[in-house]
Amino acid sequence: MSWNLDQLDAFVTAAQTGSFTSAARKLGKAQSRISTAIANLEADLGFLLFDRSGKFPTLTAEGREVLNDAMSVLTQCQRLQSRVLSVSSANPVQLTIAMDEAVPLENFEVLYARLADHYPHLSVTLLNGSLEDIASWVDGGKADMGFVLQDHVLSDSLERFAIGRSGQALIVSDKHPLALLAAPTESQLIEHRQLVIRDRMGNALGKPLSPSYWHVDSFYLISSLVMHGVGWAFVPEHVATADWYEVKTLSTENLPYQRDFMLCAIKRRDAGWNTVLKWLIAEAQQLFTENHSDTGRLS
Repeated sequence: MSWNLDQLDAFVTAAQTGSFTSAARKLGKAQSRISTAIANLEADLGFLLFDRSGKFPTLTAEGREVLNDAMSVLTQCQRLQSRVLSVSSANPVQLTIAMDEAVPLENFEVLYARLADHYPHLSVTLLNGSLEDIASWVDGGKADMGFVLQDHVLSDSLERFAIGRSGQALIVSDKHPLALLAAPTESQLIEHRQLVIRDRMGNALGKPLSPSYWHVDSFYLISSLVMHGVGWAFVPEHVATADWYEVKTLSTENLPYQRDFMLCAIKRRDAGWNTVLKWLIAEAQQLFTENHSDTGRLS
């Protein structure tokens, strides 16, 4: 067989995106190249991968059968590429780190101070944005590593590593009716408007408890709205205790669940490991998990 990795990539991307046009857009190639690559792969394999009779191509039974194998081959190639790059770029001269705007800044100030001391000649660029900004920058190569607060579905080209957990806080305004309750129940909370975090692409990152809710794309904006009596919310503890917000924290002891926010580092699977990235992960885990033991690779 004479099939190649470009053909497998075209096949897998088309299967995941649902069309040859979408695959071409994602891979940055002309649609004709995607169509030709898949047609050549089918010729090499001896059977059709897609049924093209409808408006959009759909996987044939044979296509579904080999899809997972094709994805596995591409994943192994990404790992090989990562290993090669790790060997060839062990000591980088510059590094770009992207940070979710909601991460606990105090800890990162310590982390970056240690980074400056440990690698005094390293040139560092720090980017700040929302969760989907970070994932997009890392996936597109604009950042070498990202730190995000929420657990979130990532592209297959990215991998994540657990750094630590941030506890959640239930906050209200001092003048909100719930402020009279030290430890409200779920039935008491659902009587009032809830502010729920979502990303800027419209994906909800938290499931509303109350039938009356607003979606907001920033924990800091949520806290500001809570302070003005718009509603109640769950936010990370470090956001709830920030000096610039006057909010009241209520006990969650009467609620049926206690949800933490996971802090993760993300990088491209095929981007390779250098000495600085390895150090950065280990140092971040040490800083953020002194009181927790559930760190490690998540994917």
